[in-house]
Amino acid sequence: MRNINSVKQEFLKKWIWGLRKYSSQKKNMSLMERKKAIKLSADLAMASTRNKSTRWSRALIANASRDGNNKVLTEHVSPSSSSPPQRPATRKSFRRIRSCRNMLIRRNRAAVHCRTKDRVVAASFVAKRLVQKRTRRLKSLLPGGESMDAESLVEETLDYIQSLRAQVEVMRRLVTASEIMILNPS
Repeated sequence: MRNINSVKQEFLKKWIWGLRKYSSQKKNMSLMERKKAIKLSADLAMASTRNKSTRWSRALIANASRDGNNKVLTEHVSPSSSSPPQRPATRKSFRRIRSCRNMLIRRNRAAVHCRTKDRVVAASFVAKRLVQKRTRRLKSLLPGGESMDAESLVEETLDYIQSLRAQVEVMRRLVTASEIMILNPS
């Protein structure tokens, strides 16, 4: 990921632009509409700082563009003429997956021949179910995560977490600055 400070600055610029654009469309917004505008513009700003280089950013933009009311914001973030870059599948990643699968098969065969076969199989079954359950939960939390393999899921989740941290820090600083201005108007 790029320098975190430049990401924060870019996010803030795009977020403020999105809020202005959204509020210029609707003059009298309800509290729920404001909440939606803040969340939508923050999501789109965060996704656009990644320049569609990640699946989660493309998924956020695609989800927002499905709603016709968000057209003004999503057109700026996602011009229709450009197609999102696809991450090519490499032979190295396929080899790594194949070697891991073969290693697991060998490990499972060795466990079957063990004296404590029943305990190992039971523990393996429980561990496998736990991993599957947590993987499904993670896929549901990550935008676009439903269609990812395990390796991509981990990489995209780490990138998404970094972007969320940057977003939260910018928002905290903005709230702190506004509180200071309210308490000390000069």
